[in-house]
Amino acid sequence: MFKIICVTNRKLCVGDFLSRVGELHKEGVTVILREKDLNESEYAELAEKVIKVCPDVILHTYTEAAKRLNADKIHLPYSMLNPNMGFKITGVSVHSAKEAADAEKLGADYVTAGHIFHTDCKKGLAPRGLEFLKESVDAVSIPVYAIGGITPDNIAEIKETGAAGACIMSGFMQCENVGKYMEKVRKVD
Repeated sequence: MFKIICVTNRKLCVGDFLSRVGELHKEGVTVILREKDLNESEYAELAEKVIKVCPDVILHTYTEAAKRLNADKIHLPYSMLNPNMGFKITGVSVHSAKEAADAEKLGADYVTAGHIFHTDCKKGLAPRGLEFLKESVDAVSIPVYAIGGITPDNIAEIKETGAAGACIMSGFMQCENVGKYMEKVRKVD
């Protein structure tokens, strides 16, 4: 099944952020709590609140905070990955097929590969495109999730590469209604 993941950015969120995360959880969307602008203490404080509305949230970057909160899932930048980190699930952001293969060898359970399309989150940076995504999918046996500029209008192209799913940030953070947005996203299934 093609999996849909929300990578959060509370600064883009329309309405209350915790309510939005709760809605995503109810819709069955996997949530990665990214929030790169926070220091570890601030992140831990927010993560504690998010866990209450989305118990299966994947925390991002701050491994010590994740351990203190008894989180069993972490998503890391490629540069932070090392074997035996002690999490049940470890995801890694990659930017090449080689990084995807290396991440798998170091014990990653999945990778997010991007950015695929133009996105405001990466202004001025050329997207890596669908060929890069396909190369990443072919380089590993673990799930590869596309990230970057993904919308209901282009998600079918992601699925055609063999990717296990897609990560969406702006669409989920800015939509008026998570359920209706998910209906548009799910039309590719």
